Amino acid sequence: MAIWGRGLRAKSVLALLIACLLAFVPAGGIGWRMLASVQEHFGQAYARNFTQLNRQNLLVPLSRDLALARRFADSVLTRQWLRDEADEAGKALLFREAEGFAADFSSHSYFLISAGSRDYYYREPDKPFTGAPQYRLDPDSADDQWFFNILASGDKLNINVNRDSRLGTTRVWLNVLVEEEGRPLGLAGTGIDLTRFIQEFIATDELGVTPMIIDERGAFQAHPDPALIALGSAAGIRGEQRTLPELLGSTAEGERLGQLMREAASAPDTVGTGWFSLDGRRQLLAVSFIPELGWYLVTAVDMNAAQVLEAGFVNSALAAFVVMLAVLLLALVYAVDRIMLRPLRRLQGSATAIAQGRYDVSLPPPSGDEIGDLSQAFGVMADKVRSHTRELEQKVQHRTRELEEANRRMRQAHQQINDSIDYASLIQRAILPDQQLTQVLGEHHFVLWHPRDVVGGDFYLFHPGEEGRFLVGVVDCAGHGVPGALMTMLARAALDHAIRERGMTSPAAVLTLADATLRGMLQDCDLPRGLATNMDVGLACVDPGAGQLVFAGAKMSLYYSDGERVEECKGSRRTLLDRRDARFEDSRIPLSADHIYYLATDGYLDQAGGTKGFGLGGSRFRELLRTHSRLPLAEQAEALRQALDDYRGSHPQRDDITLLAFKIDAC
Repeated sequence: MAIWGRGLRAKSVLALLIACLLAFVPAGGIGWRMLASVQEHFGQAYARNFTQLNRQNLLVPLSRDLALARRFADSVLTRQWLRDEADEAGKALLFREAEGFAADFSSHSYFLISAGSRDYYYREPDKPFTGAPQYRLDPDSADDQWFFNILASGDKLNINVNRDSRLGTTRVWLNVLVEEEGRPLGLAGTGIDLTRFIQEFIATDELGVTPMIIDERGAFQAHPDPALIALGSAAGIRGEQRTLPELLGSTAEGERLGQLMREAASAPDTVGTGWFSLDGRRQLLAVSFIPELGWYLVTAVDMNAAQVLEAGFVNSALAAFVVMLAVLLLALVYAVDRIMLRPLRRLQGSATAIAQGRYDVSLPPPSGDEIGDLSQAFGVMADKVRSHTRELEQKVQHRTRELEEANRRMRQAHQQINDSIDYASLIQRAILPDQQLTQVLGEHHFVLWHPRDVVGGDFYLFHPGEEGRFLVGVVDCAGHGVPGALMTMLARAALDHAIRERGMTSPAAVLTLADATLRGMLQDCDLPRGLATNMDVGLACVDPGAGQLVFAGAKMSLYYSDGERVEECKGSRRTLLDRRDARFEDSRIPLSADHIYYLATDGYLDQAGGTKGFGLGGSRFRELLRTHSRLPLAEQAEALRQALDDYRGSHPQRDDITLLAFKIDAC
């Protein structure tokens, strides 16, 4: 008794048993009244599913044979030979190809009829084909009217159930029109044996179920009773066979069937159902339309004979299931709510309050079952949570103060770094010769200088000389940001020293001395192995009086264009501070007022972009120069900047970018 009194499971079972006993009595009559409607409902679902399944079983193999028949009729060899039947070589090729179609047709047979000669060629299954026609169609023969009716109709496809008396076979014929420029050349296709067709697609062992196929008039194209099949009806041959509407109980039912067929044709993927009197019995007709064939698939189900539901077993099982389900559900809901859910809801309310931070809540009163034990354990847990929460809040407050202090120091350090970098950017800007370039070249030059970061490793230089000469150059130091900017200071000092010592007339001599100077500066420095110190440089000495430009480069080229072509004067393959000693040479180029000269760092040429993220490359760069070199230099600078932005798209800038261009007004 203690177990039944205290155990939660025992209480639930006891309550469920009591509810079951109370619910069993009144439910019996309800189940019997539901049986009729359930049987009709399942009968309609059965008829629809059976029709859909037969539709697929019919359509899939027929679709394959239809596709093969269309390919056979559309074959170039078929049309060529039907145009010229005297071509024996073409005939041999055609029937050799047709053997492949015969192997693929489900009946392993095919036919070909010429509209010109009216010769009928038939390749029988499992027999060698001689290539000779079986017979010649006669327009005055009633047996051959189907052929001339199909030609006259102009239908591309005709599916006709017919008996060929000369061949002695009754088949479902797939007739495909062979035509050229609207002129019929003949028919081609295959035939499916009607007996096999009915056995595979129509016949069924289901008692009380009669599948059939009808055309738009209701004439039977396939039926378990071959005597009802309207042979030749699809080809315009009218016989004495009866149609499905004529077999129904009344004219009104025939009209209702016609309406059902029209609804099925408007929605081919659906199955329409209706009750009709067929063969003197009330039967359910399910109708589905197959637009590919122009046929209607009909399934007649006699509910009194079809085994949709087994009356005895289903009635008993259904009644028992419904009654037990209803009773068990009601009893379980009542018992669980009364014995379990109410105490649990109270415990849930207490848990929700504790989760919201309110620990001064009362728990459900103790009881002698598992829920009472759970409530007691929950109270212990709540006390521990309260204690741990208080301790955790104290630790969080302490850690928060520490984090705020660390963030304050980090913001202060970050501000100092930013101020230093901004100051470095100001200094780097100050050493760039923009004012000198403007004084000497004016509007005949432009510079695109875009460091990747606030400061960068690219810079450009300009030194005016005597008699209108000047030295202009672009330098790309390894690295970005602050390291690259510091390298520009070394490079600028070394180049200025070399220009003072060697003058500006030989850029190669300037590069050679600058390379030696830089090596001397760094030879005693203990540099990390992975630190890059090399520099790309391009220097050009312009002498308008002599009408020439002298260029030397350290892994940098000079480009120049007259608007039609773009030429490249390449520098040395070595950089300054290369691991191997570099040898620099001067290249002399005649000056021309029609030319624009360009010096660019590899940041412009290597910028990733496009659909695949590749670098811009030298070819695209030269094409950009050729396209825009006739523009005024101010417009040209904006066009080249915009072109690079368009190519880059959403890709980030990967390197410092410098592009310097100039021209000589008169030579």
